[in-house]
Amino acid sequence: MSITERHRGRTALVTGGSRGIGRAVSRRLAREGALVAVHYGHDEAAADRTVKEIETDGGRAFPIRAELGVPGDATALWSAFDRELAAYAPEAGPGLDILVNNAGITLPRTIEQVTEEDYDRVFAVNAKAPFFILQQGLGRLRDGGRVVNISSAATRVAYPAIIAYSMTKAALDHLTLSLALQLAPRNITVNTVAPGFTETEINPTLQNPQIRQALSAASVFNRLGAPADIADVVAFVASDDARWVTGQWLDATGGVHLGL
Repeated sequence: MSITERHRGRTALVTGGSRGIGRAVSRRLAREGALVAVHYGHDEAAADRTVKEIETDGGRAFPIRAELGVPGDATALWSAFDRELAAYAPEAGPGLDILVNNAGITLPRTIEQVTEEDYDRVFAVNAKAPFFILQQGLGRLRDGGRVVNISSAATRVAYPAIIAYSMTKAALDHLTLSLALQLAPRNITVNTVAPGFTETEINPTLQNPQIRQALSAASVFNRLGAPADIADVVAFVASDDARWVTGQWLDATGGVHLGL
């Protein structure tokens, strides 16, 4: 099977799939044949643009809207998914094969600066939403499916400047471990992909040349990661080639912190 066909016949859902890493993942999975549900919270124009890019590349995709971090977010997301999938591709049938939990928000603040409102918000979007999306999605996920959680290298190092954000991603890491064991009898793999310093709009500090240079130098390749770098790893983990890989935390940082 060629690389452009390895996800043919599969249905994928990418949360936060309209921008940044999510956009690259959506495009990559679609290029390899998957029908992709591109989730977005507010930016409808970005979702439509991503869908059009996929269609221009010869792929298939449709947008679904659901705000995360609010009561009932998982129910709203799955209702939108079921409705739009049935309307766009009834021949695909209900359910899905690949779920990528990518949506997230950052919180660049030290412990002294984080308010209770900040804390509740970042946990609601980054940890609570994926938990209940998975809880309600297990019945839709087909046997032999794939779950990919997008975490962060910040869970493996001390990074006080983003302490609450890092805690949310650490929670997601444990979710990967527990579900990998629980879902193994259904031949469903669950893995974490952890980006490092990646060039996306979620990190406005990269506009500062000094910060940009310092973060680029953290990688052994002396550059920032590109969303496509992460998407390539996700596409592999979501494929049959990774059928013997589960419960793993995959470092996709470009070798950040390998040196002293």
